[in-house]
Amino acid sequence: MMNPLKGIIPPMITPLKSNDELDRDGVEKLIEHIIGGGVHGLFLLGTNGEGPSLSNRLKKEFLKLSCEVVKGRVPVLVGITDSAFSGAMEIAEYSKSVGADSVVVAPPFYFPANETEMINYVEKLAAATPLPFVLYNMPMHTKINLTIPTIRRAKELGCIGVKDSSGDMANLYMWIDAFKEDQNFAVFAGTELYLPDAVMGGAHGAVAGGANVFPKLFVDLYEAALKQDLPTINKLRDKIIWLCNTMYVVSPSAARITISFKTALSLLGICSDEMALPLMKLEGADKEQIATYLKEMKEFI
Repeated sequence: MMNPLKGIIPPMITPLKSNDELDRDGVEKLIEHIIGGGVHGLFLLGTNGEGPSLSNRLKKEFLKLSCEVVKGRVPVLVGITDSAFSGAMEIAEYSKSVGADSVVVAPPFYFPANETEMINYVEKLAAATPLPFVLYNMPMHTKINLTIPTIRRAKELGCIGVKDSSGDMANLYMWIDAFKEDQNFAVFAGTELYLPDAVMGGAHGAVAGGANVFPKLFVDLYEAALKQDLPTINKLRDKIIWLCNTMYVVSPSAARITISFKTALSLLGICSDEMALPLMKLEGADKEQIATYLKEMKEFI
């Protein structure tokens, strides 16, 4: 695995045929589509991967197949977030057994932990996980915002990076500043629009959901940010702003972005658009609207 982690690491969706059946052909096609766009890694079973909604049986089938298809071409990171510590460790152990490179963990959901509890949690995690780990800040779903002392303690115990999906640019900049002395500790933006500013400010890359559908767009933007090529950055960021105002808001669901990704990928013939319950796929005019937006972005497919 690259050290440090860097670049565009898409939070890959999980192709499904039904609530508890994997779309195996879709998994293979999607991985080839994403890697073909030049990405630097894959993050499986995250928020866009509907990780918390999937059975452990399906997770394991998905992880095994994905690692077989990737064949070491890029690092594979696996989301192990679970309300039960033992459940997280079960998926961590399995991830190692099938060849994944790292695990990613957000605070356990349901009971929001305080700072003392989170530090204790990462101490237990560091002692138990068989793979390097990345912390994932997702306060919208976990009800807490990871603190710098928690992240610092995790780093002391072997944590290799952190992903911030708080949507707070000030928070991200504070993390970049706090860990800038160790360039082997990766700080990733989880908000697509922050990618260029974050990278130019010292972040290592982005976990960009849109790279499921448009991997080249996000790789090109990352490379422009590395070069501080402002005209190219402005042009490509305008494309992402357009996506945020169109394709990403077709569904009224709280998971509308993930639903849009699956709809778009199904229209491209890459994988099924089935969602894990309680989420529902788009139908009719909404699906046709996604098709219209795809035509506008065909240069990046």
